[in-house]
Amino acid sequence: MSHSRIEKTNAARLLDRAKIAYELVPYRVDGEHLAATHVAEQLGEDIATVFKTLVLRGDRTGYFVCVVPGDHEVDLKAAARVSGNKKADLIPMKELLPVTGYVRGGCSPIGMKKAFPTYVHASAEGLPFIYVSAGVRGLQLRLAPGALIGYIGATVAEISRRAEE
Repeated sequence: MSHSRIEKTNAARLLDRAKIAYELVPYRVDGEHLAATHVAEQLGEDIATVFKTLVLRGDRTGYFVCVVPGDHEVDLKAAARVSGNKKADLIPMKELLPVTGYVRGGCSPIGMKKAFPTYVHASAEGLPFIYVSAGVRGLQLRLAPGALIGYIGATVAEISRRAEE
């Protein structure tokens, strides 16, 4: 796999170090449309394979991460339950960079400032590959879901539902 001419991100370097196969896939960024649906269109991929990384705070355990299909929204009750919380909410956007080291539209489940408990939506397991952010806007990592789940020590769970249009 060639990774030439694309600037490697910290997430990509961590995968290299762990000897995990991946592909860096660039896409055109539109600052007005940071949604995963836009990323999927740019990649020419099914939205079910493009996962977004969301950071939540639970009332008991603190921060945790949910990785869900691009056309899903986190089910806050389900996410709270699987993470050992009574209640959980998405963190405010202004906390994202200080907590994770990543910006909106470029938040990767790999290489955050701290290793937070991470939950990946169960649909990932049935796919040959998924896309997650490489840690910057305009660049995705394409990799086997099992490799990602194993590397970040994620728990697979039903944590989201299809977003209502």
